[in-house]
Amino acid sequence: MSYSNINFPENSLFLVTGGAGFIGSNLCEAILNLGCKVRCLDDLSTGKQSNVDMFADNERYEFIKGDIKDFDICMKACEGVDYVLHQAAWGSVPRSIEMPLFYCKNNIDGTLNMLEAARQNKVKKFVYASSSSVYGDEPALPKKEGVEGNLLSPYALTKLCNEEWAKQYSMHYNLPTVGLRYFNVFGRRQDPDGAYAAVIPKFIKLLLNGIAPTINGDGKQSRDFTYIENVIEANFKACLADDRANGKAFNIAYGGREYLIDIYYEITKALDVQIEPNFGPDRAGDIKHSNADISKAREFLGYDPSYDFATGLKNAIDWYKNNL
Repeated sequence: MSYSNINFPENSLFLVTGGAGFIGSNLCEAILNLGCKVRCLDDLSTGKQSNVDMFADNERYEFIKGDIKDFDICMKACEGVDYVLHQAAWGSVPRSIEMPLFYCKNNIDGTLNMLEAARQNKVKKFVYASSSSVYGDEPALPKKEGVEGNLLSPYALTKLCNEEWAKQYSMHYNLPTVGLRYFNVFGRRQDPDGAYAAVIPKFIKLLLNGIAPTINGDGKQSRDFTYIENVIEANFKACLADDRANGKAFNIAYGGREYLIDIYYEITKALDVQIEPNFGPDRAGDIKHSNADISKAREFLGYDPSYDFATGLKNAIDWYKNNL
């Protein structure tokens, strides 16, 4: 584990919003592994109870079923908390185009509720999930903080708006905030089902069942796929970063670039199956290429990702083989 040498004060209490989701449940597990206490807040609209059932008997774990759109719930969840890891959000670019009002209320208003509740409860650090989608149509690679293009979806808009609100809370209200622009996170417990499922678990599950997946577009789009362990490391290091990081947002990725069609064939090879994919239309709002410059996160957070794509993919495939 890349974060095994990270130390927090004894009895530190973390709040993980969206803690029953893919990233959130992995954060909860890692916090417990560090010997700290964790409070999980989730309304189970996209997260799964089964992701956190394994923690139920741990005396350092607490679950609150609640919605970040409810300010009173946010206040209750932040009581006595040292660090907030705010992951709660509705994802998916295509779905956000279909549901703009809901995305505004959930992702923006919900995050503002959490920021204010954290401020009133004097939380030490507010670390929140942003997204590589904030780069929009900016063509330059690698993506660098401060060089953003036109936003291509309501989802991207909610994430950039959250960054601006967090900056205001650092600037005016003395709440240290750090944003993490995740680049295509994958790994254990990521949901392979549904119309908006992430591509890697979806490919793996369909191929394990002998079904040909559909690739949106020509498969030549590229992404900086980021294994979950790197994201856990980034969250912990953001909590411990000095004041220079406050009010800023950082790229969190490995710093590589993988093409969808290459990933597809890597998975078929690992699973020892010979199934050709189907090809469908491009998805609205999707960017063609994504690759992160992570030098700013290295400088300000001490972020040094240790899981490259190949290692992460092998670990993910092994997990899905044993858990699907």
